[in-house]
Amino acid sequence: MQLATVLLIIGAVIAVVILALIFSFISVWVKAFLNGAPVGIFKLVAMRFGGVPYGLVVEARINAVKSGINLSTDQISAQYLAGGNVVSTVQALIAAQKAGLALDWNRACAIDLATKGSEKSVVEAVRTSVDPKVIDCPNPASGRTTIDGVAKDGIQVKVKARVTVRTHLERFVGGAKEETIIARVGEGIVSTIGSAESYKTVLESPDSISKTVLARGLDVGSAFEILSIDIADVDVGENIGAKLQEAQAEANKSIAQAQAEIRRAAAVAVEQEMKAKTQEMQAKVVEAQAQVPLAMAEAFRSGRLGVMDYYRMQNIQSDTDMRSSIANPEQKK
Repeated sequence: MQLATVLLIIGAVIAVVILALIFSFISVWVKAFLNGAPVGIFKLVAMRFGGVPYGLVVEARINAVKSGINLSTDQISAQYLAGGNVVSTVQALIAAQKAGLALDWNRACAIDLATKGSEKSVVEAVRTSVDPKVIDCPNPASGRTTIDGVAKDGIQVKVKARVTVRTHLERFVGGAKEETIIARVGEGIVSTIGSAESYKTVLESPDSISKTVLARGLDVGSAFEILSIDIADVDVGENIGAKLQEAQAEANKSIAQAQAEIRRAAAVAVEQEMKAKTQEMQAKVVEAQAQVPLAMAEAFRSGRLGVMDYYRMQNIQSDTDMRSSIANPEQKK
């Protein structure tokens, strides 16, 4: 009796679960049928066992069909299984149709998958295509507030620009994004300032910067179409030319000082060398003078020099000293 009761309870639970599933399928089926977007009951079951949220898919299909876009559940399921956001994709497709933009389901899915994991979305891409957005150049998030260029006269010019862009849906997948636009515009501004003869020219006609940069076609290969480049602020910076000249003068001064030090060291080395040679010659003189007494002694021993010869030599030397003292009395003192 107890076993029968347990089996009855289990059967009742299973029946309730089955009825709940059938009711959920039927409710979704009825909703789709009443909204003019019918879906087969077996298709719903297949999506359920395929791991696809059939309620979400049917809701997306209803929104599309109500807007005049015929999408099948297979198309929507494939986008979901690919990791896309089917709700945003359908919303973007509806918005594009209402705005008269050429956007099909496959391209909308590609844009949705391309923006996955970023701060962008396919809905934003369509919205920006309808309502252009403004990009600050440079991007304040980069830590820089101005784009700095130097005119030919050496004066630095600081510029802030605002770029108005519109999304190009056909080039969005694989096209360069905002960072590339900012980099290209910044490069164009620096190049335009650098080609100016004077900073005054830039201050007098800042619109010449935007016209020159805009004429270069900087949006080629990007996901955006540049509508306008507006110069928000122009300011004068430092005199870079004067600073460079000052730095060059300091470098030349250091080089001249180094060369002078080299010449001084060489002169000191030559002086020391001459002193060493003088000492060497003096040593040779002393050595030669030391040989004289030895030679005289040897001459006495050998008989080549007599006593009288020695006295005569002494007299001559004394006479020479006396004459020298008479001629140079100051030397005697």
